[in-house]
Amino acid sequence: MDIKTRDVSIPADWDRRGLPGWCYHSDALLDLEKEELFKTHWQIACHVSDLPNAGSFVSFDLCEERALVLRDASGELRAFHNICRHRGSRLVTKESGTCPNALICPFHGWVYNLDGSLRGPARPESFPSLDKDVFGLRPVEMEVWNGFIFLRFRPGPQPSVAEMLAPFEAEATAYRMASHVPTDGIWTEETPVNWKSVRDVDNEGYHVAMAHPALQDLYGSSYQDEPYVDGVSRTVGQFSPSKGRRWAVRNYKKLSRPQEHLPEDLHQKWLYFGIFPNSVIAMTPETVLFYQEFPVTVGRSTIRSATYRNRDEDRQQRAARYLTARIDRETVDEDIQLTIWSNESMASKSFEGFYLSDLEYGVRTHHNHLRKVLPVYTLEDAPEQADLAALNASMQRT
Repeated sequence: MDIKTRDVSIPADWDRRGLPGWCYHSDALLDLEKEELFKTHWQIACHVSDLPNAGSFVSFDLCEERALVLRDASGELRAFHNICRHRGSRLVTKESGTCPNALICPFHGWVYNLDGSLRGPARPESFPSLDKDVFGLRPVEMEVWNGFIFLRFRPGPQPSVAEMLAPFEAEATAYRMASHVPTDGIWTEETPVNWKSVRDVDNEGYHVAMAHPALQDLYGSSYQDEPYVDGVSRTVGQFSPSKGRRWAVRNYKKLSRPQEHLPEDLHQKWLYFGIFPNSVIAMTPETVLFYQEFPVTVGRSTIRSATYRNRDEDRQQRAARYLTARIDRETVDEDIQLTIWSNESMASKSFEGFYLSDLEYGVRTHHNHLRKVLPVYTLEDAPEQADLAALNASMQRT
């Protein structure tokens, strides 16, 4: 199979077995994943258009950490830990909203300026003099890429977002994503599987022909994955030449009219950029969106997503966007069922591991990335050692 990638080759000796089943049902491993994967790698919090005015904020919770992203009085974007410096209460309790003048802690009423500095505690006479910068909110590392706001709770192995996604810069810029505006806000959905099962299903198109009739109708004959390289992957689906057998696909193809600034080669494509370990930015001629999954427990995950549209969308584009959402929702429901069937098998003693095809290089390279960060993934059997973090550290040194 001819795979057009960023000048990468697929080694013949990839492990077809994937990760062993214990990796999907280990509480100790999940603790390690939270610390070494989720908190040290870039995560999408929102889009700049989710913060239209001074005081606009979006809260973002991830693996026992919590952040807030806001626009300050001068229009600058800032990110802070959503933790009052007094007793640790949340400063904002909603997923999004506006606090035009200041952040006020709902516990004791400490007040912070929108630049994060402490304006003053309640009952200031009961405290010694407080340095307003020392007791200001603690910042969270933030980077904006083509309108998407990325956060990282701790320094990690990834370079800047711009450097990591440089192979996609030309295509991404063509969409003018930074000028898009929200559609239905940020939504979340809980699913009863390990987070890796969600990513395993999303990382390959081998199952599209069998499991996703709408996507197969839309672009199945041309669907093409690329492997993860240096933390990023790319998937593309070129519209098939047929009119479409399914109602939503047939009418979407009739109505889809790309934004005028898009180059011709993107007029009839759906693109997906995978970002290790758990995020995707997707583009259609009408929309851009992100989605990601986070672990809640070993057997529960949260899917989080939001869609953005052209600011000057007309009625025809709006109708086409409705149909993209319909096709996408159908696909999500199908994928959730697939993740459940796959994930539950890994608890069975009869499960002997994956056996991955040459078409599943998205899964294989994602697993290779996981093994590079956490060598304990290479162990075929669950280690008896209670301190998995110490074992992993010792394996990294060898």
